[in-house]
Amino acid sequence: MTLKALAQSLGITLKYLFSKPVTVPYPDAPVALKPRFHGRHVLTRHPNGLEKCIGCSLCAAACPAYAIYVEPAENDPENPVSAGERYAKVYEINMLRCIFCGLCEEACPTGAIVLGYDFEMADYQYSDLIYGKEDMLVDVVGTKPQRREAKITGKAVKPGYVVPYVRPELEGFKAPTEGGKK
Repeated sequence: MTLKALAQSLGITLKYLFSKPVTVPYPDAPVALKPRFHGRHVLTRHPNGLEKCIGCSLCAAACPAYAIYVEPAENDPENPVSAGERYAKVYEINMLRCIFCGLCEEACPTGAIVLGYDFEMADYQYSDLIYGKEDMLVDVVGTKPQRREAKITGKAVKPGYVVPYVRPELEGFKAPTEGGKK
C-alpha cells in the first residue's frame, strides 16, 4: 500500500514538474481584482468640490472593529466644507483595526465613504497606518508613504499615482490597471 501511495505522489510531482507555473509576477503584472473588492477607504466629494461627509458618525457606529473616529463640526455658511449643516472636522480610520467588511460604506447616508481598489498599504510605523481625512479624500496625489517621503526629501510626489476610486455600483465600472495605479 505504501508503494502505491508513493507512486501516486511521484506521478503528481512529475505531472506538475513540466507544466507552466500558475503564479503571477505581482509587481510586474497587473493584479486582476473583482468588481466587489474592498480595498482602501476613499472619502468622496460632490461634483462642485464639497465633501460628501456630513459628520453623522454612522460609519463609526456601524464599524464592528471600532476602527473609525469622526469628530463633527458646524459648517460655516460663508465658506462651506460640505453640503450639509455639519462636516467631519476629524475623520480617522485605523487601518490596523479595519477588517474591510464594508459596513461603513453601507451605513453612510450620503455615499461619502467607499472602499476603493487600493490594497498596497504597507508601512513601518503604527502612527502611519492611521489614515486621516487628508489621506483619504478622492484625487489625493500619492500614497501616504510617498507623500511622507516627498516631505522629508523635498522632492515631488510621483506624478503618475492618484488615489484610485472606482465603485461599479456608484460610478460605472472601470477596471483598475496595475493594482489600482493610473
